Amino acid sequence: MENVPQKCSYIAVTAVFLHHNNAITNIVKTLTSFSVSDNPDICTSGSCKKKKFVVPLIASISSLIIVILLISLGFWTFKRLEVAHSNPKKRGSFVSKHLAFSYSEILNITDNFKTIIGEGGFGKVYLGVLQNHTQVAVKILSPSSMQGYKEFQSEVQLLSVVHHRNLVSLIGYCNEGEIKALIYEYMANGNLHQHLFVENSNILTWNERLNIAVDAGHGLDYLHNGCKPPIMHRDLKPSNILLDENMDAKIADFGLSRTFTNDDDSHVSTRPAGTFGYVDPKLQRFGKATKKTDIYSFGIILFELITGRKALVKVSNEYIHILQWVIYSHY
Repeated sequence: MENVPQKCSYIAVTAVFLHHNNAITNIVKTLTSFSVSDNPDICTSGSCKKKKFVVPLIASISSLIIVILLISLGFWTFKRLEVAHSNPKKRGSFVSKHLAFSYSEILNITDNFKTIIGEGGFGKVYLGVLQNHTQVAVKILSPSSMQGYKEFQSEVQLLSVVHHRNLVSLIGYCNEGEIKALIYEYMANGNLHQHLFVENSNILTWNERLNIAVDAGHGLDYLHNGCKPPIMHRDLKPSNILLDENMDAKIADFGLSRTFTNDDDSHVSTRPAGTFGYVDPKLQRFGKATKKTDIYSFGIILFELITGRKALVKVSNEYIHILQWVIYSHY
């Protein structure tokens, strides 16, 4: 299908051309319609016949040259517009959802990786600032990362087309040789894990806990029911729920995400997905991920929000799961 902006640009150029061409035609008509009957000083003898022939001829040739120039100008303008529309990077919105950054730009944005704001299975996360002064989080893939290029590629592709107020936005990426980086919107209040389990962190109020649960629920509902085809996150946990300056929650880290066609569909994986303590036991047993896999993980997060207790707590030499603790505490 022809690009609409290109088509409109072509129509605009054509209209300009026609406008100027009509103006030229009117001028030529005016020039060639002068009557000599009211000008007694103008020669009307045979010697003037050449002049009477040459004047309209010159006017016609001049108008033809101008028309040719306008057509050339129109064609040149159209080709420039066509090139501009076919190369979105050169159009240059620095916060394009699909913008590819070079490694030198990453160095400039992070001030040579000056400030670390987080670290996870993917690698370290650095504070960055774009040219328009927007703060961003820059996640660099570590060579020793358990996650790899496939997860990096999956996240770029998914977040390029999936957008929701409760999902973290991908601003851009870098894929230059061995350098793999993801650039996200900056979330000023870190992640939920930091607020629940890190010592000396601000204690969340009940209203904040409720709002975080509702926000995360909206994000998960969008992945399951708002996307076509639906998407399984497969690694929901407090560290993947980020909080902005207003304590609004957004789901992040889609490297392990997979699409599925319907509610009964499942994804069979030979690679382990998810984090121990948040993974549905059925997934561990059968290796099949469905919507219920994410819902189980979300339920564990709700228990953590309510109790302030981790999914797994080591007691003596064994780990007690939060579900076991909830069940046993009622006896």
